[in-house]
Amino acid sequence: MLTIDRLIRQRVGDDRVGLAFADRTWSHDQVVAAQAERAALLASLRRPGPFHVALLLDNVPEYVFWMGAAALAGAVLVGGNPTHRGDELARDLSHTECQLLVTNPEYAALVAGHDLGPALPPERIFVIDDPSGDARSGPATPYGALLATVTGAPLPEPAATAVTEDSLGLLLFTSGTSGAPKACLCSQGRMARIGSIVAQMFELTTDDVCYLAMPLFHSNALMAGWAPALAAGAAVALRERFSASQFLIDVRRYGVTYFNYVGKPLSYILATVELPDDADNTLRRAFGNEAAEADVARFAERFGCTVQDAYGSTEGGAAVQRTPDTPRGALGRALPGTMIVNSDTGEECPRAEFDENGRLLNAEEAIGEMVSQTGGAGFEGYWRNAEAEQARVRNGWYWTGDLAYRDVDDFFYFGGRDYDWLRVDGENFAAAPVEGVLQRHPGVVLASVYAVPDTVVGDQVMATLLLHPGSDFDEQGFAEFLAGESDLGTKWAPKYVRITAELPVTATTKVVKRVLRNEGWHCTDPVWWRPQRGDPFRLLLPADADALDKAIAER
Repeated sequence: MLTIDRLIRQRVGDDRVGLAFADRTWSHDQVVAAQAERAALLASLRRPGPFHVALLLDNVPEYVFWMGAAALAGAVLVGGNPTHRGDELARDLSHTECQLLVTNPEYAALVAGHDLGPALPPERIFVIDDPSGDARSGPATPYGALLATVTGAPLPEPAATAVTEDSLGLLLFTSGTSGAPKACLCSQGRMARIGSIVAQMFELTTDDVCYLAMPLFHSNALMAGWAPALAAGAAVALRERFSASQFLIDVRRYGVTYFNYVGKPLSYILATVELPDDADNTLRRAFGNEAAEADVARFAERFGCTVQDAYGSTEGGAAVQRTPDTPRGALGRALPGTMIVNSDTGEECPRAEFDENGRLLNAEEAIGEMVSQTGGAGFEGYWRNAEAEQARVRNGWYWTGDLAYRDVDDFFYFGGRDYDWLRVDGENFAAAPVEGVLQRHPGVVLASVYAVPDTVVGDQVMATLLLHPGSDFDEQGFAEFLAGESDLGTKWAPKYVRITAELPVTATTKVVKRVLRNEGWHCTDPVWWRPQRGDPFRLLLPADADALDKAIAER
């Protein structure tokens, strides 16, 4: 039986370094001891109902201790996303029926005064003051005093927790439907299997050091970082929050051999000053998804390592792996039974056709939704969200929600996400909650939010606003409005704002986002933009559009 619980128990008595953070290290055995103490605390605090514990923390040792504690106690870990705000974050915790929340002072403020559900009153929120785990306190009962009651607690007896491969281990938030939370179910067996497969893929051993700088509430950090390290018995080096400038310093400091990423980290690291000795380091492997193709090659050459970029989903329904013969711009080849389908007709899309410059000639016909005919064997469902499950698995097929196209040689190409989904800096979110925030603006009648290509990787947020008659767009006032909306996620603020007098709609008055997204900034309406996050809005000029088009074409 392969479970996270079992992988943790295998580290008992292992005196090699298992965890490094800042200037401190813990042996594997000390990590397990800390996890066992928190498992005992969990057992003592358990109430009737779903045995769910939420973490709202950066990548600190307490996160690792509580992840292991939940697995040992047979509890379910819920990774809170601190980029969510206000009611959105409170709804995440309430929807998943959490009985306990462990957080820090900064993030505790995000949920203060919000209804987190009947299972999570204020006295069930515990706050750590020090990221290393020292000098702890909580708003009601001191956290340190609680831990003192379980000092030296032994590992739970397996018979008492009855953990199996099918035991629910984690709830991983993906995108929401019309603003509702969507928490993907992940069993202990599934997470352990994924960790073991990745460890084998990269030949990780007890001599490796895995660098975890991606946020631990995200599936990438767990499935491509923590679980593989646990399966291999490798050490984990934590970075509280990703820092491009500290990346190589950390690699050399901890002797990092393996690094996982999602989204733009490679781009940010490559933007740092290049030095002649950058390749003089211990890094051997980097593994992740959604990196720009050029960055994969540049990163490997600059830092003297191998980089493998792949496509996969939190739900586990479909995967695409890059092969040595993968053409430029392609994701790679998919598992048998994966195809591209026209979601309106249910028919398979024709293969992609290219001109001599590699430009897609039949985009309208070739681009469709990536679908797996296996029914998503790895998909375990969503927490209390039957509607989302039915949308994901239909007619026995698993529908990814991602747009793609396939060439005659069976190479898949990513075509973006469906028009109500966005992925910015590796973070998935739905358009509806963003639209809800923008429509609070007193001058806005209707807001339509959709993804447009980022110049490096992933998406950027574009919003088309229909204003009240006679209203003018006040770029400074709009920026101040965005800054003042506490529940606007940190990735949600639009980079591009189009002001229009008429939105394209269907006969049932639904906005046709396909038209808006295809037009992007190539429209007769004025478009305002922020070249960099935090910049003031300014009009997007023809020269700006040309520069953006060129950068995206090169991408």
